[in-house]
Amino acid sequence: MSNTLEAVTQEQIPYERWSRPVAWYRTPIDPALLKKLHQRSDVLGALQTFGYLGVLACTGGLALYSMGRWPWWATVLLVFLHGTCFAFQINAVHELGHGAVFRTRWLNAFFERVFAFLGWINFHMFDTSHVRHHQFTLHPPDDLEVVLPTRITVKQFFKGSFVNPLGIKYAVQGNLRIARGRFCGEWELALFPESYPQKRLVAVRWARILLIGHALIVGASIAAGFTDSRFWLLPVLTSFAPFYGTWLFFLCNNTQHIGLQDNVPDFRLSCRTFTVNPFVQFLYWHMNYHTEHHMYAAVPCYRLGELHRAIRHDLPPCPRGIVSTWKEIAAIQKIQKANPQYQHAAPCPNPQPRSPARSRS
Repeated sequence: MSNTLEAVTQEQIPYERWSRPVAWYRTPIDPALLKKLHQRSDVLGALQTFGYLGVLACTGGLALYSMGRWPWWATVLLVFLHGTCFAFQINAVHELGHGAVFRTRWLNAFFERVFAFLGWINFHMFDTSHVRHHQFTLHPPDDLEVVLPTRITVKQFFKGSFVNPLGIKYAVQGNLRIARGRFCGEWELALFPESYPQKRLVAVRWARILLIGHALIVGASIAAGFTDSRFWLLPVLTSFAPFYGTWLFFLCNNTQHIGLQDNVPDFRLSCRTFTVNPFVQFLYWHMNYHTEHHMYAAVPCYRLGELHRAIRHDLPPCPRGIVSTWKEIAAIQKIQKANPQYQHAAPCPNPQPRSPARSRS
């Protein structure tokens, strides 16, 4: 685990409603194989991390090169392609935040900050929330990172998955609020209470770094653009890149829990795994194996495919491809529209029953 996720324990977050730990079901696996799967590799971590950065460098570099040299529509398409690949910053932050990408601990911490900066992500807040999400997956109010039911519409997809100017507005406004030390909402106040100012301070400092850093990029690019107009495209390929071309990320990331069950101690019933082509899986940091990731969160993302093959006999049927996955989700949402209380019970061997009422600590 990374320094951040290792450090966050139940005692360090004084939220009076935390429950006792959930008795999670995990598919039994040979201890020797599990030990092998837990092995972290700087080489494999570098292939994933530098490979992803390399894809962004190629798409961004081509878009920058094309400006003024190739037809305008070619530049627009290349910028959009760059945004499509760029959108997976949160998945990079997520994996590096688990500390399971590189064997060398500081490399996880360093690159988590790199991707968090690129994606306008306050990783201090995300890591603090996410450790709770793993401990109490879909058990509100102890997990408010994901709350069911969630409904996704075609309108939502087209509204924010191609160009999302409101995303820029919300990113700036949200970071301005945190930079001023203003925390709000039930989840933020639970994780960052006023009584723990030091916890708030690290989030405040990172919000200020995001605002100042991106302001410098935009300002320097505008100034340099009077000498070479291609510099005006630079902020579009960096600071504004998280806010367009997010259609593929939308289709991948929203599959994780939608339509499934909450308040069950069984990740097979609350998380969804699907298969996808190797390139999209690479961009998505292998999070299509989401059930496996929740069962054994310390397994590096590049070993989740092997973990899947080891335990798939104990998992629900796995949709093949994004289209098949969303057909399944659409069928569930159709039922939920008529019956809002409906939650899909994925067919799996010996499913665990819903969690009983748990006493609050």
